Amino acid sequence: MKNIIERITEHPLIFDGAMGTMIYSKGVFINTCYEHLCITNPKLISSIHQEYADAGADVIETNSFGANRLKLQGHGLADQLEAINRAAVRLAREAAGDEALVAGSIGPILKSGQVFLENESDPLAETYREQMAVLADEGVDFFMLETFSHIQEAQLAAQVASEFGVPIFVSMIVGKDGETQKGRKIEQLIQTLENDDNIDGIGVNCGVGPAAAFSNAERALALTSKPFTVMANAGVPQEVDGRLIYMSTPEYFTEYAKNMIQIGVRGVGGCCGTTPDHIAMMAKNIKSMTGVKKHVAITSRVQEKAPEVTVVPMAEKCNFAAKLARDEKVTSIEITPPRSIDLKPMLDKCQTCKDAGIDAINIPDGPRASARISPMVAALAVEREVGIETVLHYCCRDRNLIGMQSDLLGGYAGGLRNYLIITGDPPKLGDYPDSTPVFDVDAVGLTQVVTNLNHGVDVGGNPINPPTGILVGVGANPCAVDHEYELKHYLNKINAGAEYAITQPIFDPDALLRFLDAAEARGGSIPVVAGVWPLVSLRNAEFLNTEVPGVEVPAAVLERMGKTKTKEDGRKVGIEIAREICESITDRVAGYQVSAPFGLIDLALQVLE
Repeated sequence: MKNIIERITEHPLIFDGAMGTMIYSKGVFINTCYEHLCITNPKLISSIHQEYADAGADVIETNSFGANRLKLQGHGLADQLEAINRAAVRLAREAAGDEALVAGSIGPILKSGQVFLENESDPLAETYREQMAVLADEGVDFFMLETFSHIQEAQLAAQVASEFGVPIFVSMIVGKDGETQKGRKIEQLIQTLENDDNIDGIGVNCGVGPAAAFSNAERALALTSKPFTVMANAGVPQEVDGRLIYMSTPEYFTEYAKNMIQIGVRGVGGCCGTTPDHIAMMAKNIKSMTGVKKHVAITSRVQEKAPEVTVVPMAEKCNFAAKLARDEKVTSIEITPPRSIDLKPMLDKCQTCKDAGIDAINIPDGPRASARISPMVAALAVEREVGIETVLHYCCRDRNLIGMQSDLLGGYAGGLRNYLIITGDPPKLGDYPDSTPVFDVDAVGLTQVVTNLNHGVDVGGNPINPPTGILVGVGANPCAVDHEYELKHYLNKINAGAEYAITQPIFDPDALLRFLDAAEARGGSIPVVAGVWPLVSLRNAEFLNTEVPGVEVPAAVLERMGKTKTKEDGRKVGIEIAREICESITDRVAGYQVSAPFGLIDLALQVLE
């Protein structure tokens, strides 16, 4: 098995969650020495480790946080130090199996309010050395020195740990202001640890919930080249009937964990208040994220086309493509397929759009991971019965590579010419959170698949003649958390063959313009169709801002919607805002893709009047 540094460098790792929280939830009082349970109640500790392993944790930490001589003396257990630490490693290893790593958990000896004194460093060092020797001898994969508030103590512990030849991670505790209780700023801590050759990885844990931990990570990441880890608490505890309860839900915790991965954090887990439920949801979603999951490699086969294959030029693929090629503004309305076998209401709306002169109907593929009638069946029906072109979203979530290629060929044979290639929302967003995402490839990989088919070659190098003539569209997210990552991802799509893009709904025109400027400066110039969403109420705006990935509604827009008093007033202002956005970006975009909130076609059409 690869070591921690190799694994965490290749892809982000999921650490486990709280041990103390879980032990307490099982009815063990806090006056018990929790580390001693490795001997007195090994089944309990083993079961907790197993729950985290089953939840998808890549790293299982030993129940040895306070198993040093000084801490154990307080419980009259110093003579059992070796037995406790050996049992801690064995129980963690049993649950970790052949796949997960085992981290030797070591906590500070000094309390946060104590002062680190240089003349007392030798006794501290010897105390650490005694515990570390046992953990190392029992075979931990690395040391996790965690919850340190004194930087000098953390460095002393790391210096001792370096004697045992295993990787060393140091995790500090800082408040929501990014400072220790002694007033040391996180920037100072990171710079000190970055320059310490004994330390292989740096992180923060405990002290704050996921929102504040994300903020601290943003401040720290630019200052270190070492792998950075975050183990946040499950929010801020609230007192309920005399108990401190952590109120942060697994969903809330997961959203911040995903954001942390996007900005460059290499390891995420949980501290106080987190449970296997938090880790399970986090692991499932992070491991399916683009850039985390190992996708099937798709090779460009553009140069492999047979001489007799004639590639279809963009302008000849469909009317929508022809308008883009002529630099004429295109318009499309997004209409979601029904949760029904009755397509007539959808077809009637599409007819209304056609009569209004709209160029195409945009058909989502399982938006927010919902199960509806097949978008491909809906698209074929719209084109056949209404006679208006469709832009069929096609996501990577639900089908493997074989099925996706078959769908692309079958849809093209049926008359579909315009696909929007997207990675897709994770299942946890929808009604079936336990369903398994596939994600053989992401949007970049599938774009390359379509490009290959357009050049007469399938993913296996087999000839496809005549080739497909699919107009290759991709998504763009100008308001992504990690702007640099999104920009690179967008450029990779263009390099894979994307011919145009449709953005997420735009509420901040300046964000779109900055994104376009950055892309064009790096050679990423393709027609961009702006996503537009006419808001209907403040509640609608707040939902989009907090629940829909990739959508950011500025405070000014929220404030403006908040001033509306009636349903009619809310819709009127929403249309006004959408029109203003269209007008402010008209010189930079190739057209508009307008959503019809709650199926209200008239609102979308009013935006384009």
